[in-house]
Order: sequence, then structure tokens, then C-alpha cells
Amino acid sequence: MSENDAPTRSNRQPPKKNHSLFKIILLLVSIVIFLIGIFTYKLYLHAGNTVTDMHTPIGKTSKKIAQKKPFSILLLGADTGADGRKYKGNSDTIIVATVNPTKNRVKLVSVPRDTLAELIGAKPRNMQKINAAYNYGGTKMAAKSVGQLLDVPIDYYMTINMSALKTIVNDVGGIDVNIPFSFTSVWTGGQKFKKGMHHLNGTQALAYSRMRHEDPRGDYGRQLRQQQVIQAVLKKAMQPKILLKYEDITRDLAKNMRTDLTFADLKTLTIDYRNTAGNIKSDQLQGQDAWINDSSYQVASTKELNRVSSKIRHELGLSSEKVDNAEVYQNELNPYFDGTNNQLFYISNDFTTTMAQ
Repeated sequence: MSENDAPTRSNRQPPKKNHSLFKIILLLVSIVIFLIGIFTYKLYLHAGNTVTDMHTPIGKTSKKIAQKKPFSILLLGADTGADGRKYKGNSDTIIVATVNPTKNRVKLVSVPRDTLAELIGAKPRNMQKINAAYNYGGTKMAAKSVGQLLDVPIDYYMTINMSALKTIVNDVGGIDVNIPFSFTSVWTGGQKFKKGMHHLNGTQALAYSRMRHEDPRGDYGRQLRQQQVIQAVLKKAMQPKILLKYEDITRDLAKNMRTDLTFADLKTLTIDYRNTAGNIKSDQLQGQDAWINDSSYQVASTKELNRVSSKIRHELGLSSEKVDNAEVYQNELNPYFDGTNNQLFYISNDFTTTMAQ
């Protein structure tokens, strides 16, 4: 090597620090990806087991979700598990939800629990409050009765105990709701609620969604608050950080929820229907105050039944049909009933033999 070829300070190669740093970063990224993979697999496996525990078919399974079509799902909130109740109970929350992937929206239609309806499948045939269908014949009778009342197909169902609402809200870290008016509910633990936006924990959310005596709109106001709570839970559940709570959520759902949705259905909903959760609309079946057999009822007029039926059928891509059922038959037998001052509404003694079969 000549004197001119000797390395100088200016042409010496620097140490390969950047290359070593790149290797470290690559190693860290690989570890993170590996951990995410383990987490995702565990989540997938755990979710599959949970859905298996919840899955309870009540008839022929619909294929609409697999076909990526609009579908309806009956949401039932049973009044068991709250206030120490252990009996089967009635379904005091009845909501027909329609999910339309083409229009990217969900429509929630509440049915008042005291609505006069035929209990489909009961022997002998009879009419009672619609919330009694669940107590009398389980989810299957409830689904058939609601479907017959509104002349709409019920594709799927989901039943949850009221006590689970408190647990699920706590699992997602509470919910934010805009309370429409201030009240203190003596019927649900004496909690005080102030008008405006508030963060509610599980106990508060359950009391807020159950109260009706202090609401000037009665059960109709409660229905709107129940829909409000459902939307708030869905909004919170869409946040990525909720994945860290998946074990608690899936465990509590498995204990308190039953549905005929399969794991495949839920995967399809997550992928192909996820945009619908950002656009939720609400509606209610409106009834008129009535006094039947020494008990207070809500009687839906034929016009109102047709209005709600058409709305739901439209969301499902179905043409409207005139509702023709036991409720319409009884309305025809009470031509002067207008729902004022808890009017008497007469149920025909011969409806089991004379109304349309």
C-alpha cells in the first residue's frame, strides 16, 4: 500500500449504526405483529366459543346476513335479573331493528309492552299484552306475535336479561347520554338525574332506561331512553380500545344473552354491515289508552299498524301490505273507540272462531 493509498480521516467508512438500528426496529415491529396475531387469534377463538354458548335457534335459520341482504332482528329485554327477580318474566323491552347495508342504516322501532296483541301459538287463542308472549311461550312466541302484529318477517332475535345492561355498560367504561329532563326515580333506587349530557355507569344506565313513572310520556318516553342507551353502547363498542375488554364483555354476554345469530353471521356483520351502526333512526308504534278486563292497555289503530308495517317492510325492501290480523278485527268491532280517558275497549268473545284464521 502506497503512502497515497493509506486511509485518511475523511475517507474512512463510518460504523454501521443505522443498519443496527434498523434491525432493532424490525425486531420490535415483528414482536408487535406477533403479539397482535396472538391477540387476534385469541379474540377470534374466544368470540367463537362465546357465540356458541349464546346460540339458541328457535326455528329455521335465516340466510339473509350471509346473503348480505337487509334483515330484521327482534330485540327483547326480559325483566329478569333486576331488583332480585328470578322468575322468567315478561319482555318489557320490545324493539324491531332493521339493518339495511345498501342504505347504510339501522331503524329501531319500539313496541309498547302493553300493546293489545294476539299471542300466536297460545291454546286457546287469546289476546293479551304483547309483553306476555315471552312469559307464556318464550322467544319463539314473542317473535311470532310481534311479526303477526306488524305483518313483518322477524329474521333473527336477541334476548338479554335486564341485569346484563348494567354489567355491559360497566364493561365498556360507561356511556354518554343527553338526559332530556331532570328527575329522581324512586322506583329504580332513588338515583338523581339532571338534564343535559352526562356520563352514566351501569347502575345509572339501568335506572335511566327503566324509569317510566316520572316520565310525562310514560312508557313511550322510556322506549326512547332505551333506544338512546342502545345507541350509546353501540357507539362505545365501536371504539378500538374496547378490544382490551373483550374477555369481560364476551363472558357477560354469554351469561345473559341468547340469540340465533351464528358466529359466521357476526363476522359478516362486522365486515359488511359495520357502516350501518353510524346511522341509527328511531320510531315507535303509537297506541291509545284503553281499559280491558280491569287492566290498562295500549291499542294501536289500524292506521298506525299499517304505518309502522309499511316503514319496516320498506327498510327490508318489501312492498307494503294492508295489515289483516286479530288487532284489526277488534278495531273494527270498536268503531267509536278513540282512546280518550281510558275508554273501555271490548274484546269480542267469539274472536277465536269468527276472525280470519
